[in-house]
Amino acid sequence: MHRRWATLAPSRSVPHTSWRAASRWRSGPSTFVLLVIGLWMFGTGEALLVESGLGNGPWTVLAEGLTTRLPLSIGLATFLISVTVLLLWIPLRERPGLGTIANAVVIALALQVMVVVIPEPTGDSLMTLIARLLMVLMGIALIGLGSGIYLTTGLGPGPRDGWMTGIHQRYGWPVSRVRLGIEATVLVLGWLLGGTVGLGTVLFALLVGPAVGYGLRLAASLDGGAPPISSTTIDTHPELEA
Repeated sequence: MHRRWATLAPSRSVPHTSWRAASRWRSGPSTFVLLVIGLWMFGTGEALLVESGLGNGPWTVLAEGLTTRLPLSIGLATFLISVTVLLLWIPLRERPGLGTIANAVVIALALQVMVVVIPEPTGDSLMTLIARLLMVLMGIALIGLGSGIYLTTGLGPGPRDGWMTGIHQRYGWPVSRVRLGIEATVLVLGWLLGGTVGLGTVLFALLVGPAVGYGLRLAASLDGGAPPISSTTIDTHPELEA
């Protein structure tokens, strides 16, 4: 019974897939394609949350808030936030990778494109509310699956996750507390600026960790059950934490 549950539970480590890059800056064509696919899925998931109108994840709340105060699109705001966070890596001496740069560019681009493509449900009926909830759940699922794909490429963490783990490694603070402190601050700031906070935000907080874990498990199964990297846990990937 315990073994059966272990196979169904979300992964808490990143599998060592056959497409994993040899280093953060060396990527074969197939690995790079998977990186872009994963990041585009992530951005599409974020767009579904935005278009649901029920609330976004903390960083997208901030990006949306900036768009209400500045002449910025949500994609550009997301990109500028990523660049700003990357600058905060400098005193922490974190090392970016190809995936770090791609994360900032592709997610912002996907978010900008897909908020235009995806229609927002209109009306106040029960069916409209159900449609909005389904968009939230689909968005979180896509973020989880996209993360599961791009994390297995081994091309470096995204700007936000790298900042969190850099603080953890520099000061020894638990990564869970670092993540909570940063995302709570970002969420409040974004809300004060006019970003959307609601049921979707709550569901994101509760479900995104397991969603990423299941995304990693699916990536491993696609690679024939790739073994986990024993040293790669939530200490280096805070997105695995529920």
